[in-house]
Amino acid sequence: MKNYLPLHECKVQQPHATIYKLHNLFHAIFLLALLYYRTSSIFLFGVQPTLPWALIFTSELLLCFIWLLRQPLRWHPVYRTVFPERLPGDDELPAVDVFICTADPNKEPTVDVMNTVVSAMSLDYPPEKLSVYLSDDAGSLLTLYALHEAASFASSWVPFCRKYKIGTICPDAFLSGSSSASASDTYLGSMDFNSELEKMKSKYELFKERVQRAKEKCETGLQQDRPPLIEVIGDNQVIPLLVYVSREKRSSHPHHFKAGALNLRVSGIISNAPYILVLDCDMNCNNPSSVRQAMCFHLDPKLSPTLAFVQFPQAFYNVGNNDIYDGRLRSPFKTQWPCLDGLQGPFLSGSGFYIKRQALYKNPMHEGDDLLQLRSYFGNSNRFIASLHQNYQHNPINGGTTSSSKELLQEAQLLASCSYEKDTQWGEQRGFLYHSIVEDYFSGFIMHSRGWKSVYYEPSSPAFLGSATITFNESMIQNLRWNSGLLEVGLSSFCPIIYGISRMSIPQAMGYGFWAFQPLYSFPLLCYATIPQLCLLNGISLYPKVSNPWFIVFAIIYISSLSQHLLEVLLCGDSLRTWWNEQRNWMIKSVASYSFSCWDVFMKKIGIREANFMLTSKVIVEEQVEQYKKGIFHFKGSKWFLVTLATLVTINMVSLGGGLARVMSEASYDDMFGQVFLSFAILTFNYPIIEGMIFRKDNGRISTSISIISVTVSIIFLYLGSFLFF
Repeated sequence: MKNYLPLHECKVQQPHATIYKLHNLFHAIFLLALLYYRTSSIFLFGVQPTLPWALIFTSELLLCFIWLLRQPLRWHPVYRTVFPERLPGDDELPAVDVFICTADPNKEPTVDVMNTVVSAMSLDYPPEKLSVYLSDDAGSLLTLYALHEAASFASSWVPFCRKYKIGTICPDAFLSGSSSASASDTYLGSMDFNSELEKMKSKYELFKERVQRAKEKCETGLQQDRPPLIEVIGDNQVIPLLVYVSREKRSSHPHHFKAGALNLRVSGIISNAPYILVLDCDMNCNNPSSVRQAMCFHLDPKLSPTLAFVQFPQAFYNVGNNDIYDGRLRSPFKTQWPCLDGLQGPFLSGSGFYIKRQALYKNPMHEGDDLLQLRSYFGNSNRFIASLHQNYQHNPINGGTTSSSKELLQEAQLLASCSYEKDTQWGEQRGFLYHSIVEDYFSGFIMHSRGWKSVYYEPSSPAFLGSATITFNESMIQNLRWNSGLLEVGLSSFCPIIYGISRMSIPQAMGYGFWAFQPLYSFPLLCYATIPQLCLLNGISLYPKVSNPWFIVFAIIYISSLSQHLLEVLLCGDSLRTWWNEQRNWMIKSVASYSFSCWDVFMKKIGIREANFMLTSKVIVEEQVEQYKKGIFHFKGSKWFLVTLATLVTINMVSLGGGLARVMSEASYDDMFGQVFLSFAILTFNYPIIEGMIFRKDNGRISTSISIISVTVSIIFLYLGSFLFF
C-alpha cells in the first residue's frame, strides 16, 4: 500500500501559548482583587455608592466581561505548512469559481477593480478549471465595458505570467516596477523577456487609456432599478471563463448588500465549481500559488469532510511603517486568527477565503432532502436544484451563441432576479446569510454552529494584497459599519454566548462573543474620559489613595493591560510604535465609531432607521496620502466623529488644568493622583487631536467651527455634571 504523504502540517506555537496563559492567570487574579475591593467597600465598609462611583464600577465590570471573552483568542496559536508539490496532477484538481464584488465605480476605481479581475484569471491553476465572476452591484456600463477590455488584456497577460512564472500576478504591481514584483530568476534579464515585458507595458497603458476615456463618456451614477444582466465575456482554453453578473435591483425590494451580491445560484448553473474564492474588488491576487495552497487543506481526506473554508490573511500594499489608523488589522490576522485556528477555526473575514460550495448549502453530515424540501431552500429552478448534486455536469456555454447557451443565460437571469428568492430559505438558511451587514462574520458563525471547521493559512508571500483605509474618516466609517453589524448579531437571537455555546466549543463561542460585544467598549471608555475628570474638578476621589495598598491593584491592572497588548505586538515581530498606534486607535474608535455603532443598532431596534451599507472610498487623494506617509492625521469628514473626540479632549484638558490647580492648593496628591494620571494619559495618547485643534494650519486640521462646538459642549457638560452629580 502506497504511503500517504500529508498535504500540510500543523504545529502549536507552544512558547507563545504558555506566555499568554501565564499572563492571563496573573491578570485574572488582580481583576478579582479589584472586584473584591469594590464590592467590599459597600458591604464591609458601608461606602454609599454615588452615581459617578456606580458608573465607574459598571465600566470595570463591563471591561472584565469583554476581557474574559477575549482570552480564547490568545490561548492556542498554531502555525501551518503546506506541500502543494504533493497535490494530484492538474487533470485531477477540482474546479474553482472566483467571485469578485464591486458596488460603486465612483468609490472603487475601475482600473483597480480590473486589476483584481485579471490577477484572479492569472492564478497558477488550469485555466479550464478556473472561472471568474464579477458581481457588479452598481450595474455600471463603465464596469461592463472595462471588463471587456480586461478580458482582451488578460488574453496576453495570462500566457505571459505562465510562460515566465511571474510571481506578482497583479498587472499594476508588476508593470509599475514595485519592489515586491517578481519573476522567475531563469528569465530575468533575457532578451525575450525584456522584449515581451515592454510590449506588455504598452498593452497595459493602452488598456488604462481606453478605460479612462470610457469613464469620461459613461454615466457612473448608480442604477437603483434595473433588470438582471448576465454576460459571458471570456470562454476559451487560453484564459479562464469570465462572467459579468449584475443582479436585478428594485427600490421596493431589499437587496441585502454584499450577501445578496454573492449570487452563487448563477455560478451554480454555469460552472458550478465545488470551491469558491471570494475577493473584494480592491483585494488583488498577489501570490499565484494561493489556490494550490488552499487545496492542500480542501483535498486532505481526513480534514476535508468537515472543512468549510480556508481563510488567508488580508494584507495591504498601501500601509506604511507608521500605521496611524491601524489599517493593517494586525491583531486579528497576526494574533487572534492563529489562536482560533487551534480551536474550530478562524472567522470568515470578508475576502481572501476559499470556501466549499456545499458548506453554504447544508450541514457537513447532511445526507439529502426530497424535492419539495430542496425547492423551499433553493427555489423552483430545476437546473439549479440539479446542480446541487455532486454528479452534475455543467454544459459549456460557448460565449452564449448556441440555443442551449442562450437558454442557460436566460435561466441565469431568472436566478439573478429579485423575485426568485421569495418564499425560499435562501439567505436565511442557505447561501451567504442576510441576517447582518457583516455577512462574513454571521455566515461563518452559522457554519461553525452547524459543525463545519475552518483553517487559517498565512504564506510567506501575501496571497492577496488590498487597499487599506488611510484617512481618518474612512477608517471611522469602516469600523462603524463593521461594529454595527457585529453588535446587531450579539443582541439578536443568534447571540454567540447563548446560541453558540450549545453548538460549538465554549472557547470558540467566547471568541465570537468578543467580536460581537466589542462595540460595548464605548461605554467604559466614555465613562473613563468624563466621570473621573468631572470628579477631579470637584475634588472627589474615585480610586484608593496612593498610600493605600489597594492602589497597587489598580496600578498593576493598568500596567498589565498595556503589557499584555505590548507582548502581543512584540511576539508578532512588530515595534513599540505599532503598540502605541494601536492603543491610540483603540481609544479613538471606542469613543467614536463604537459609540455610534451602538447608537446605530439602537435606532434600528426601535425601527427609526434601516440597515445601511456605508461603502468606504478607495479613491486616492494625494494630499491625504502624503499626510499619512508623514504620520499626520487627516481630520476631514464626519463632524459627529470629530465633535465627539474634540469634546472629550477638551474636557480632559480643562480637568487636568483645573484639577492640578486644586490638588496643589489643597495638597491632595495622595487622594487624586489616579485621576490626574488618567487625564494625562488620555491627552498623551490623543495628542494628534490636540494638534489638529490648536497647532495645525493645513487642510487636514480640525476646523475652527468644530473646535468651537466642542468647547461649548465641554463647558455645558462640566457645568451640568457638577450640578447633577454633586
